[in-house]
Amino acid sequence: MTSEKFTFIKTDKKIIKLYFDTIAVITGLGNYVQIITVDNTKYTYYKSLKDLIDVLPNDFMRVHNSSIVNLTNIDSIEDNHIMAKGNKITIGKTYKECLTIALDKFML
Repeated sequence: MTSEKFTFIKTDKKIIKLYFDTIAVITGLGNYVQIITVDNTKYTYYKSLKDLIDVLPNDFMRVHNSSIVNLTNIDSIEDNHIMAKGNKITIGKTYKECLTIALDKFML
């Protein structure tokens, strides 16, 4: 799935086409995840974060026990928080070093 530009998800009794570049943040809700797009549309999807991170493209990174962020949609990082299209996400201590390494390849 990592070479695809979109996926289909089943939410609210319908199947929706979702482009990966429109996803800003994915947050965990137990056995479900909430997918938040760049235009702040929210979809609830039955899948765990652990299962989801394995099939997402490389632009996505887990930054907290309950959050995955699309690196291409990060607006800013300040202290231990990421701002991604109006969503504030806390960076977990165990994920901070890995995030820093991933972001270094985008630095000038």
